[in-house]
Amino acid sequence: MKKSILLILLLVASTYAFAQTAEENIKKLNIQLFEPSPPIANYVKAVRTGNLVFMAGHGPSKADGTSIKGKLGAGMTVEEGYEAARVAAIAVLSSLKAEIGDLNKVVRIVKVKGMVNCTADFLDQPKVINGCSDLLVEIFGDKGKHARAAVGMVSLPSNIAVEIEMVVEVAE
Repeated sequence: MKKSILLILLLVASTYAFAQTAEENIKKLNIQLFEPSPPIANYVKAVRTGNLVFMAGHGPSKADGTSIKGKLGAGMTVEEGYEAARVAAIAVLSSLKAEIGDLNKVVRIVKVKGMVNCTADFLDQPKVINGCSDLLVEIFGDKGKHARAAVGMVSLPSNIAVEIEMVVEVAE
């Protein structure tokens, strides 16, 4: 009995000892965060109140300033939309890191709102926004699991394929 308990404690301790941090996972996944561009209108990219950071909507913008554009159901595939949602998540995380300094301060991704630029008959918005959700879990593990909305929009600014908003709990 004592050996079993000791073995369990050693297994739990080793799991924590070898757990990767968010910053380590970003490096392992070869994700390049970047200096966020300034907002395009009269708003800020992040607002912190207490332990919560509310992230403004981010499109699938890349470090070079280009964005993934298109409409799901009208020439853009679910796979391309999934990739666009993943790129948008990287853009949001870039702004979050600029706001809090270190993504290891993330306690929990609380909420994701994913908006998909799509035709009226397109029904796979959740499959598209999985690009964001899957990446958050890859980076943060269980802390990346979140409540979510995945909705379709008749259009998004500049014809971007997706837009992602997040609410994030951070350590003080």
